[in-house]
Amino acid sequence: MKTANAPALDLQAITCVFTSRDAPGQRYTAVQDTDLAVAPGEFVSVVGPTGCGKSTLLNIGAGLLAPSRGQVSVFGEPLQGLNRRAGYMFQAESLMPWKTALDNVMAGLVFAATPAAEARERAMAWLARVGLAGFEDRYPHQLSGGMRKRVAMAQTLILDPDIILMDEPFSALDVQTRQLMENELLELWAEPPQGKTGAAAQGRAVLFITHDLDEAIALSDRVVVLSAGPATHPIGQFVIDLPRPRNVAEIRNLPRFVDLHAQIWAVLRDEVLKGYDQQKRKVA
Repeated sequence: MKTANAPALDLQAITCVFTSRDAPGQRYTAVQDTDLAVAPGEFVSVVGPTGCGKSTLLNIGAGLLAPSRGQVSVFGEPLQGLNRRAGYMFQAESLMPWKTALDNVMAGLVFAATPAAEARERAMAWLARVGLAGFEDRYPHQLSGGMRKRVAMAQTLILDPDIILMDEPFSALDVQTRQLMENELLELWAEPPQGKTGAAAQGRAVLFITHDLDEAIALSDRVVVLSAGPATHPIGQFVIDLPRPRNVAEIRNLPRFVDLHAQIWAVLRDEVLKGYDQQKRKVA
């Protein structure tokens, strides 16, 4: 039942167990008894060691993966099937190489049976918003890595999702391009929603997965730290009380940023070392 002031996305007591393909009797608990909520208009980042289950939680929130136990709610209603109020920006390249930048951006509208002229007009406007006016006819291989990420961002946001799920979307970019993309993301996220009612009118909720603690602090309202796997679960969360609007490069020089980084790293450091040791044992 829908409730007032419900989170945009609410993962409640989530446990996810996988069975090995090579050894059917062998089971692996990736995530155990995890609670994670994102309020409307809130930007939450999740950090943790490699392989700890961050992307698993994101896929559960997207409805791409059903939890073994627990419940997922979207604006107070149980999630059934795909989360159609969410847009998902993947870490890997998600553009169709045989389509132009314009065709990639308008693809979601076309699949939703939007009239072609309207879909084209909206896609042109979104390409302009992400700084790619004039590049509409370029194919992905003709664009730089940062430009392809801008196309992917427009492709995700053109559908005006109430929830934005992002899985290390900028990890492959150089530092300068990454910071430009982070600032663009913050500007687009901060824009007031148009034509929204109810909780969605409070703004888009973002659940952002990253390995980069600096990135998490610079972008977020709140940072959640996960333990090393197996059976990962939150072991700390930190409110990021830095002023907005933010420039992600400049804000890293603030004393409060340095203080927050030290606090979070003190919790995260041991888990990263545990995760590193586990990876070494798997290779050995």
